[in-house]
Amino acid sequence: MGFIANMVSLVLYFMYVMFFNYPNSANTVTNFMGSTFLLSLIGGFISDTFISRFTTSIIFGFIEVLGLALVTIQAYSKDLQPAYCGKPSCIDGSKAVMFYFSLGLLALGAGGVKGALPALGGDQFDHKDPKEAKALARYFNWLLLSTTLGACVGVTGIVYLTTEKHKWYWGFFISTVATFIGFTVLALGKPFYRLREPKMADSPIIRITQVIVVAINNSKLALPDSPDELYEIRKTENDFREEIISHTNQFRFLDKAAIVPKDSKTTPWKVCTVTQVEEVKILTRMLPILFSTVIMNTCLAQLQTFSVMQGNFMNRKIGNFNVPAASIPIIPLVFMSILVPIYEFFFVPFARKITKHPSGITQLQRVGVGLVLSAISMAIAGIVEVKRRDQAHRDIMKPISLFWLSFQYGIFGIADMFTLVGLLEFFYREAPIGMRSLSTSFTWLTLSFGYFLSTVFVNVINAITKRTSSSKQGWIHGLDLDSSHLNLFYWFLAILSCLNFLNYLYWASWYKYKTEEPDHSEPKAIDMTTEQLPVEEVPDPTEAKGEDLSTRPLVAEEEPEHTEAKAKDLSTGPLLMKEGSTVDGGVTEVHEGPSSVQTEDSKQQPTS
Repeated sequence: MGFIANMVSLVLYFMYVMFFNYPNSANTVTNFMGSTFLLSLIGGFISDTFISRFTTSIIFGFIEVLGLALVTIQAYSKDLQPAYCGKPSCIDGSKAVMFYFSLGLLALGAGGVKGALPALGGDQFDHKDPKEAKALARYFNWLLLSTTLGACVGVTGIVYLTTEKHKWYWGFFISTVATFIGFTVLALGKPFYRLREPKMADSPIIRITQVIVVAINNSKLALPDSPDELYEIRKTENDFREEIISHTNQFRFLDKAAIVPKDSKTTPWKVCTVTQVEEVKILTRMLPILFSTVIMNTCLAQLQTFSVMQGNFMNRKIGNFNVPAASIPIIPLVFMSILVPIYEFFFVPFARKITKHPSGITQLQRVGVGLVLSAISMAIAGIVEVKRRDQAHRDIMKPISLFWLSFQYGIFGIADMFTLVGLLEFFYREAPIGMRSLSTSFTWLTLSFGYFLSTVFVNVINAITKRTSSSKQGWIHGLDLDSSHLNLFYWFLAILSCLNFLNYLYWASWYKYKTEEPDHSEPKAIDMTTEQLPVEEVPDPTEAKGEDLSTRPLVAEEEPEHTEAKAKDLSTGPLLMKEGSTVDGGVTEVHEGPSSVQTEDSKQQPTS
């Protein structure tokens, strides 16, 4: 609630309290947001490597509360605020130190939480269970809905206090208290969570580095003809890993990391498993998808900066009530609050019947819909800006209504509903188990790059258009939006979004979804000294012949040679394996035999 409320009102706080000009206010906001989402990688890495996702969320939550508290203190004390100077930026000295330090703490805390918290929620579901797989898809939709409802409160109540009543410190204080309460509730729920403690052996950076180093060291070795000859650890021996990933033919060079060199021990820095290699392949395949969504988030940055500035120059009255310009994002939030339940309860069940996919449509299809809508939103934003500016030139005392902005906000809100949830679910589902926090952070990384790219675009386009325009002014300059050409900037982003969508289509069709090793590929030998499975009776074909099985010995059928190494300690009782009989999708059914079992050599001996 507090984070989104501050996100949309900070541009006005920087303009009217910290006295930045328009471009600097917008760039400071986008740099702050970009840093916040970039720092989510730290939270993701720590929770995948050193401490649990729960502990990571609590630690970074405390840092976020501390950052908000410092921002509140500076907003309250006039002595900590700069005086107006007429320059692009008026803050300096100790005031600048506190300003940037508090924003840095806030970015670090909020970013770290975003890197760990969504994956913590996802861990509460078993994606291998069909019912829980559906619940996992529902979880990400409800995560968006809860964020949206909180944001609705923020962009109405908190924004009204800050921008209309000029009680900036009250807005930040309420955000601080709400954030503290939220993390307190999270902490109280610890006894009910499924918590996964990471191990150093699970460190994403170490595992990725091992694959790259070993692949380079083995670059002169020839790949075997069959992927089955590559090194893999069996599930029964692999205590700390929870999945085995099937081999794929993309990026074959990396497969050299799974070649076992002659006269070499299978140590981690000498040979890697196929699963470990496939983890690196998965992350590599994700990168084009990640970069294909950056432009959309650059468009999002404009709605949180320049569109808010537009609203400040429009008619904001509803009757006698003056709507804060920063509250205009309530329009897409209301759209999303209505559409998320409709999408979840009506569209997903309908689409699921057709596609048989737990989420109705694939995550990449969902992202693609959002990219198309974001391009449309920017095109409409340019048209609305032309209408606003032309009316201001005709009669500045009769500006157009603020609600003209609802078109660009509403369409982008729907786009965000599709893309944000699609990316979160995509990066979580596709990631290896030990890298899910880091992978989920890729969603926020695209936002980070989008915000930083917005800053680059504003600066570069202003620099170029200053040289080429007859007025020697950039498209976006100074404090007078009516003399700027913001519409051209919007249309530039719309064209770029269309080109980016074509790029996305290529990479989305190229992407291969992760497949886990099917259980029936190799029978599992179960150690019956520690575990006993419920057994279904297997009909014997001899029953049809009327044979009396009570007089026949029980026989352990001979196992193929390649499964002999899988047998566990049979000292407490032999295993009798009926080939072709499976439990739960391919796990070989195991029957516990009596204390004495006859072998093939004694099959023909009569029983006494």
